[in-house]
Amino acid sequence: MTSSARKVLLWSPRILGILVALFLAVFALDAFAEGKGLVEALPDFFIHVAPALVLLLVVAVSWRCEWVGGVVFTAVAVAYSVTTLHRLDWILAIAGPLLVVGSLFLLSWRHHEELHARG
Repeated sequence: MTSSARKVLLWSPRILGILVALFLAVFALDAFAEGKGLVEALPDFFIHVAPALVLLLVVAVSWRCEWVGGVVFTAVAVAYSVTTLHRLDWILAIAGPLLVVGSLFLLSWRHHEELHARG
């Protein structure tokens, strides 16, 4: 594996995991659009942003233990797909990126020794 391919495989699941979590966090802003005051909307906001925060925590753990990110992101993608079978567009928009990140983490884990070799 070339040096640039190693860098891409090492960094892409981490960066994309953060981006997917931020993408999901954007949906939490819906809590403020319902005409509620700031104090009334904050509990709804925190409930809706919690999954994104959990995914950020998973990315942090997966920084060293890639298999954790692979398992969690893939499991969340499958679970989301099963619960939204009637909405293919939602599955593609939400579960698709989750599955890509999970697959990249698993691939990174598979090549862990090579990716983290010094030199």
